[in-house]
Amino acid sequence: MNKNAPKIDLNQMAYQYFDGIDLMAIEGVSHSTILALISEVGPDGFSKFPTAKHFASWLRLAPNNKISGGKILSNRIPKGSNRLKIALRQAANAIGNLKDTHLSDFFRRVAFRKGRQAAVSATARKLAVILWNMLVKKQPYQPPTEYLFLDQKRKLGLVKRIKKQMAKFDITADELDFSTR
Repeated sequence: MNKNAPKIDLNQMAYQYFDGIDLMAIEGVSHSTILALISEVGPDGFSKFPTAKHFASWLRLAPNNKISGGKILSNRIPKGSNRLKIALRQAANAIGNLKDTHLSDFFRRVAFRKGRQAAVSATARKLAVILWNMLVKKQPYQPPTEYLFLDQKRKLGLVKRIKKQMAKFDITADELDFSTR
């Protein structure tokens, strides 16, 4: 136990403060992240943002796309900061050091393509979207158990469409002379 840690149970306090939503279920989110969330936004502040994109943009975690005549002039994240943005970036950086979680896999995919700084920003934005969805829609955090790559998604979609067409025309697999898995 840290000697400088507060003597209150922040897990229970945050659980009550946010009407039964457990924010500590998200990997990488720490007590400092929750305190920054409480101090910067509060329990009712999330409802002021119509969508998660608006919330991420307010935090300056979303790209500022400048397009003129169909040509992208700039898509940098705008300058500016607040305590919650810093806390989410620190949580995203901590996620980058984790192994075998949904968010750390996302972090590594982005870091491989664009570098660690871009991965920290992208993961912080993803955390902001997750927090907004949890607190506005009152739903618990449920990370996907398995990530499907694009070719796997296409294959599943194709199989689903074929099965739907077979059901529509009352065709069985035996009539087509092949078995389905």
